[in-house]
Amino acid sequence: MNNQNLLDEPCPIARSLAFIGDAWSMLILRDANAGLTRFDEFRKSLGIAPTILTRRLAMLTEEGLLEKRRYLDRPPREEYVLTAAGRDFLPVLFMIGAWGCKYRGGGKLTRFVDAEAGTEIDPIAVDGVTGARIGSRAIRVVKPE
Repeated sequence: MNNQNLLDEPCPIARSLAFIGDAWSMLILRDANAGLTRFDEFRKSLGIAPTILTRRLAMLTEEGLLEKRRYLDRPPREEYVLTAAGRDFLPVLFMIGAWGCKYRGGGKLTRFVDAEAGTEIDPIAVDGVTGARIGSRAIRVVKPE
């Protein structure tokens, strides 16, 4: 299955994975949510090849999760800042991290701490309508007609 097929799917999970399912893209968004904005900061944090980073930043910008902002005119330099869509992806990253701690958590792990309370973040997914934890009730998939 290619990404174009996924983009045509009625399933929002499939559509989202079509462009964000790449690990590098998710790690760039993780770092952007931690305050990184510049190309060299991302490259140093991730140890990613410049060509791959350039492509991922362009894709995240095209898809509206990041936007370019000029911070220096001579020479021209731009940074990448999160949009509302990029900030809204942080809970998704935390849920992936919580799953990873539970099922892939051997050895030393990075911890994520609430800056104000000083407590480790323990994300849960809750249905906004029922208040029930997602995964605690059976689901039914309803495809569009």
